[in-house]
Amino acid sequence: MSKLEFNQLLLNNADFLKPFAINLTRDSEAAKDLYQETLFKAIANKEKYNVGTNIKAWLFTIMRNIFINDYRRKSRQQTIFDSTQNDFLLDYNQTAIANTAEGKLRLKEIHSIIYELPEIFKTPFMLYFEGYKYHEISDMLHEPLGTIKSRIHFARKLLKEQISRY
Repeated sequence: MSKLEFNQLLLNNADFLKPFAINLTRDSEAAKDLYQETLFKAIANKEKYNVGTNIKAWLFTIMRNIFINDYRRKSRQQTIFDSTQNDFLLDYNQTAIANTAEGKLRLKEIHSIIYELPEIFKTPFMLYFEGYKYHEISDMLHEPLGTIKSRIHFARKLLKEQISRY
């Protein structure tokens, strides 16, 4: 297939790409960019097109792949576009430095409240907190499953009351 024939075939079958681009991007400007990039890639890779193959399916595949690759690239960059008057790119990874001393004090307070719980609630709660399942705790403490669940529930309730006082 000659270059002129391919370009004519491409132009005759490219109009259906516009609604597909809008459907993918949900933005008319981004859809125009996606449409242009698709046509550019199709022209650049015309030797990969097999004569007799469905040109529409080939173009759909190119567009979809471009869209997916751009989406993945943007998600890896973790940047968001702020469309204010000056159009800034904001870095999503900017974080404030946490005051670890305050957090450690709070954690010590929580641990002291946990250790002030009555033994009947503290033991099942601590086992649950360490990652054991209800049935495992029940087997370890030789108590019925419902009893273990209610003790953990009451321990949470007591902790919530104590912590809300602070």
